[in-house]
Amino acid sequence: MPDVLSAPLVVEFPFTRSLGPVQSAFLTGLRERTVLGVRTDDGTVLVPPVEYDPVTANELGDLVEVAPTGTVTTWAWNPSPRRDQPLDTPFAWVLVRLDGAGTALLHVLDAPGPDAVRTGMRVRIRWAATRTGAITDIACFEPYEGDPGPTEPAPHSGEFTDPVTGIVAPARLDYVHTPGRAQSAYIKALEERRTVGERCPACRKVYVPPRGACPTCGVATAEQVEVGPRGTVTTFCIVNIKAKNLDIEVPYVYAHIALDGADLALHGRIAGIPYDQVRMGLRVEPVWSEGARHVDHYRPTGEPDADYDTYKELV
Repeated sequence: MPDVLSAPLVVEFPFTRSLGPVQSAFLTGLRERTVLGVRTDDGTVLVPPVEYDPVTANELGDLVEVAPTGTVTTWAWNPSPRRDQPLDTPFAWVLVRLDGAGTALLHVLDAPGPDAVRTGMRVRIRWAATRTGAITDIACFEPYEGDPGPTEPAPHSGEFTDPVTGIVAPARLDYVHTPGRAQSAYIKALEERRTVGERCPACRKVYVPPRGACPTCGVATAEQVEVGPRGTVTTFCIVNIKAKNLDIEVPYVYAHIALDGADLALHGRIAGIPYDQVRMGLRVEPVWSEGARHVDHYRPTGEPDADYDTYKELV
């Protein structure tokens, strides 16, 4: 049995979204050291605010200002902060019901240890020194022994100078990927510029890349089958938006390619032909990256196009 591969993998992308009037007012308010909530149809003040009533689904817009002080409703201690968390020293995750609010806000509490945290303790906002209109404008909460804020929130217009209208939220996932026995064998074969799949013992279909089990029959697969290297374009799309950190000029074509002998199309880039001449049935062959263990792209072989009946089940 071949060694099973594993490697660290990071999936990361910035998620950009626009803000409606309620979220815009809330985040702009944080920049101005003001906490806004929204009043629902039954009078409950939601902090953070939402655009629609969670019970009636009616649109909400009755903004009110709540106090920067509140009460911890529940908490959990974090002894080992991770990268990009609000504090780099141990802290407590807390739900805080701000004075005047009817719901709790999730944030962090700066405390010397878990013995210093309790449900019902009084806290207040510690504002960030530099504020940009984000939830991180609240640097954290800290213990507070002073007077409580008003229980009745004050009406607020939600109007500010230079309001925040959009945010960019980075999304990142760090993990160790283990492709498993079947895909490890597939990846190792690519080092030899070969493409291998596995045949289902029941339906006899060959799956590339192999999955270790037939997705149709649900039985384990083990018989290796070398396929290709040539194949047929079954369907494709023209890419017109340049991806960050990808050195490929647009427009280019990305296609599903049914390698000869395979019963599942894999995807790859088509080059060596004008993008507007790529078509279903085009016969292609791989072009390998120099010094790498993967196909860089596929190019036309010069053969006549494949008949639609030979690949229609793979479209």
